[in-house]
Amino acid sequence: MENKKTLLTGILVVLILILIKASAFTVDETQQVIITQFGRPIGEAITKPGIHFKIPVVQEANFFDKRFLEWDGDPNQLPTRDKRYIHVDTYARWHISDPLLYFERVRDELGAQARLDDILDGETRNAVANHDLVEIVRNTNREPVVVDTLILDEGDDTFPTIKIGRAKISREILANASVRTKELGIELLDLQFKRINYIEEVRRKVYERMITERKRIADKFRSEGQGAASKILGDKERELKRIQSEAYRTSQEIVGKADAEATAVYARAFNQNADAREFYRFMETLKTYKKTFTDQDVLILSTDSEYYKFLKRSSGR
Repeated sequence: MENKKTLLTGILVVLILILIKASAFTVDETQQVIITQFGRPIGEAITKPGIHFKIPVVQEANFFDKRFLEWDGDPNQLPTRDKRYIHVDTYARWHISDPLLYFERVRDELGAQARLDDILDGETRNAVANHDLVEIVRNTNREPVVVDTLILDEGDDTFPTIKIGRAKISREILANASVRTKELGIELLDLQFKRINYIEEVRRKVYERMITERKRIADKFRSEGQGAASKILGDKERELKRIQSEAYRTSQEIVGKADAEATAVYARAFNQNADAREFYRFMETLKTYKKTFTDQDVLILSTDSEYYKFLKRSSGR
């Protein structure tokens, strides 16, 4: 009898433990819970960490994350107001602000992500279509830093003035989408453009334009360099001719002075005596012969010429 009583007590304890295990659940600081009974939510959301209880079998605990969550959109091809086709990739941060409404509208995080895809992609598409490309890619009107190789021509509109900018467009998308996500028990915390790029066809044309522009700048610098080189070479030739002219003039002055001094010496020697004068005439005549005749020349002289006289004298006849 006692064994039977002990067995029943043990079974009762086990059933109580199973009942406690089935009815108790733990909520940590990162979670919030909605209790449903036969699939319908009852009561308020449980957000306080600790051990809580529910009716086993009849009731079920539905856990939701209380932390900030991420939404990462797929890149979409969108047209801007100025008819530029671009790929836009966005991301956002959100959290569950009303767990009960969230459970009633989207049930779980997978459903929430699907609804966010529709809302955020739609608002991004509308915002991009309502603004020019320059407003989407630029954020301020700061003056660009231009290096020497990228000097722009006057009137170049590469950096036009913007009125709105990317940051304000992001806030505009966030504000419009928040109105719709609030009805789902979701609060949007932030939305940003992760990447903006041209579609492949347009990107190729942009690269071609950039290459053409760089070639134009390179040709401009080459032309300026060739002009500077030509000027340097011209200056060099002019300076070389000036130096050569001055050197030639100086050399001729030196030669002239030397000839004048030699002539003066010859004149003094010539005036000193008759023998010297005769010797001088003889030397000069020999110089003339040397310059005038070669081994192949035939000379015909008259008997009264100076050439004949000196030749006869030199031969002893």
